[in-house]
Amino acid sequence: MEHMDVSELPTTDTDVLVVGAGPTGLMAGLVLARRGVPVVVVDAKAGPTRESRALAVQARTMEIYDQLGLVEQVLAGAYPATRFQIRADVDPAGFGFGGAQRGATRYPGMHIFEQSRNEELLCAALARAGSSVRWRHRLVDLVDGPGGPDDPGGPGGRAGGVVALVEGPEGLSRVRARWCIGADGAASRVRRLIDVPFEGVTDDATFWVADLRGVSGVPDHAVSARFGDVTFAVVFPLGPGGHARLVSLADGDRVDQESALAGARADLGLAYTAVDWFSTYRVHHRVAARFRRGATFLAGDAAHVHSPVGGQGMNTGLQDAHDLALLLADVSQGHVDPAALDRYERERRPVALRLVRVTDRVFGVIGRRGRGTALLRRVVSAAAAALAPRLLDGSLGARPAGWLGQYRIRYPFVPRGGRVPGWAADPVVGRRLPPTGDNAEPLRALTWQLHTYGGPAARPDVPDWVDGPVELGPDPAGSLRADRMYLVRPDGFVAASWPVRDGVADPSTVRAALDAHQLVR
Repeated sequence: MEHMDVSELPTTDTDVLVVGAGPTGLMAGLVLARRGVPVVVVDAKAGPTRESRALAVQARTMEIYDQLGLVEQVLAGAYPATRFQIRADVDPAGFGFGGAQRGATRYPGMHIFEQSRNEELLCAALARAGSSVRWRHRLVDLVDGPGGPDDPGGPGGRAGGVVALVEGPEGLSRVRARWCIGADGAASRVRRLIDVPFEGVTDDATFWVADLRGVSGVPDHAVSARFGDVTFAVVFPLGPGGHARLVSLADGDRVDQESALAGARADLGLAYTAVDWFSTYRVHHRVAARFRRGATFLAGDAAHVHSPVGGQGMNTGLQDAHDLALLLADVSQGHVDPAALDRYERERRPVALRLVRVTDRVFGVIGRRGRGTALLRRVVSAAAAALAPRLLDGSLGARPAGWLGQYRIRYPFVPRGGRVPGWAADPVVGRRLPPTGDNAEPLRALTWQLHTYGGPAARPDVPDWVDGPVELGPDPAGSLRADRMYLVRPDGFVAASWPVRDGVADPSTVRAALDAHQLVR
């Protein structure tokens, strides 16, 4: 290819190139298309994933699906998991965690909706939005556009840009884009091409995963754990009648299906009638050193990988994509200054680091082989089974339940240790909008908007593309106050809270918030 004149190749110009059509890439493509931003999605695969792989859709992701008008399809096809069972001998029925989430989200509990079905859902929605995936298109190379990332003569005459060389069924072609999103998995070629280290460790232990039928002794609608003399397993419900997924620590470096399932029967007391799928893996705890380099961004597994046991990975990637795509759309449409693109890494990388730290610590304790560690797991699990219902099935569990559901994420709009301005002093600023009444309905517009709760207020001096004020009823929980006006981002996070006196928001506080969020006026 050294002698090839790539300028003569067929070329597509677009705003955003998304590499990878797993859940993360498809979410990015769909949100961009919904916002009217030209996007090209490429993937080397022949089509959507067929294996179930990731399973759980958490509450915050359900809220995003609601915003996109897809939540009813998920609810219709999902198998709800609303309980945990840590030890069958201590608490046969397990304990609920939905109660601790109820009121904080419209979608309490965990919804089992496999990765393959998420991809099918998002692919269909992307097609309805007027775009599609270029399957069997492999990324060969990716470089900054002519003159580099600060070149004012990039695609469409705009600053920045990348040029991608892609190999498809009809040969090589080019894609010139203002930005690129690398959503191409843990072995991301995009990440390697932009030379971003993938920092972290790989556990020594080997795990195996199997989708089984007719598993005995596990409760319906519950995530359960089993602890044996040698190993342990987490069981996710896939459907009634013992349809379940087992994720288990292997008792050696090499494991095959026959020996793994024989061990589950002998050591964990888990019998089954049929096997749908079996695989092995090592647990990685890694986060990209950067989530952005120039015009290229990383999201999902390309940016962070960790243990799948907590059911967080796919959800974190979907939320990366949602955040990033809406930010790119705002910049593309002139609503937000391009300097605000640094916001993505500032917001999403700490989420990944926190998640990796937690899973790394947990697996440092339980993810090791040996009878001593197995004994410790059994002792700790017995204590946890006795205490967890008191901590999680009620008000005491609100915080951990919110972390599990991923709706307690707070973005750092003000530098740590810095003076907190008036517009950021309200506790809801930096969090996703608390659900109350019908305030999910205006969020479906995917726009910046103003909300009031309990009283009318005059529209302040804000850009004309900011919707509202939307007048909503009082919040019974009191989180959203009648004497405030709220600036809400397209992703549903509260960007600012302004005091309202005599129906008028304080002008200086309004200006300060708009400047802080780099909105173009």
